This record gives sequence, structure tokens and C-alpha cells, in this order.
Amino acid sequence: MIIEGIITTKNQDGTINVSPMGPICEDAWQHITLRPFQTSRTYQNLRRHGEGVFHVTDDVDLLARAAIGWLDNTPAFLPAKKVDGMILADTCRWYAFRVERLDDSDERTTIECTIVDQGRRRDFLGFNRAKHAVVEAAILATRVHLLPADEIRQQMARLSVIVNKTAGDQELGAFALLDRYIEQSLADQLATGQKAV
Repeated sequence: MIIEGIITTKNQDGTINVSPMGPICEDAWQHITLRPFQTSRTYQNLRRHGEGVFHVTDDVDLLARAAIGWLDNTPAFLPAKKVDGMILADTCRWYAFRVERLDDSDERTTIECTIVDQGRRRDFLGFNRAKHAVVEAAILATRVHLLPADEIRQQMARLSVIVNKTAGDQELGAFALLDRYIEQSLADQLATGQKAV
């Protein structure tokens, strides 16, 4: 099964990269499989450093901001003990991992990892329909260069109905942020003649 969450990895300069990712997880949580694009910083960091932390969180605002690279403030971190990495201070559960095998023969790399430590920071509030919709919108935002503009706008319109019916302040703000990012990206594509296929 795929669980959407946040991965932290160490950049070459020692800063922390915060990135949304949906690894393939097994029920026992002993291994996870990541499938990042080779252009991503997560891929580059894991290829170089080989360690990171996967977080299960209900903070869709952080997920949305990390997806589009609009993190205004660096989140608070705690040092991991069994890997050279950082744990988000405000997360529900975390899983520190080491890369065991990396296959980058395809555009999307397959990275098999072993969980070496884990912990719980707070209860998982849960996802209402609006939180799910924000996660889907964040995924759309990361694919704005791959999908046709009409398809993206149709999906955003459908998700907007769900958000307007069931959202709290966090979900409304995160969805509006993603909508603004998507529209700006589509306008930029038109202006430079790089229309999405």
C-alpha cells in the first residue's frame, strides 16, 4: 500500500530537504520502497547519503507547501538517533530508514529501504474528505508540467467542491495555496510556449 507523507533528507550543505512522498509500505513497517524522479532533491540526497526519515502526518498545509516548494518557514526538527537525519517535531509517526538498494535504470528510481528506528510524536487526527482533497491537489501541483491544463482544472474544480463542503481553516488555506500555484504555473507555461501535453 502507498502512504502519503513527508520525507526529510540531508542536503549536501547539511540543511534538511522536506519533500512529500508516497512510499510503498508493508504492514509490518520494516521496509519501504521509494519511487522518486531522478531530478528530485530527495533522489540526489538518498543517492549520496543513503539515509532519511519518513513521516506520517495529518498536517496538509505542510504537505501542500512542501509539494510546491513554498515552505516559508523551516519546520522544527529533532535529531534522529540511528540515522544522520532529522525528525519533524510536529508529526504523528516517523520511520528512520537506510537505503539498501537503489535502481536508477528507469526515469523513476526504485529505492528499497530498511526501517532502523521509529517513533510516535502525537496522535493522528485523521483525514476528512477535505484533507484527502488537499493531498490530491498537491499531487496535481507536482504534475502540472505533465498533465493537460484542462484535465488539471477539471480535477481541481471537483476537489474544490469537497473542500468547500468539509474543510476547516487549514484545508481551505492549503487548497487555495495549491490552486494559486497551479494557475500561476499554467500561466507561465502559456507565456513561454511550453503548454502541457
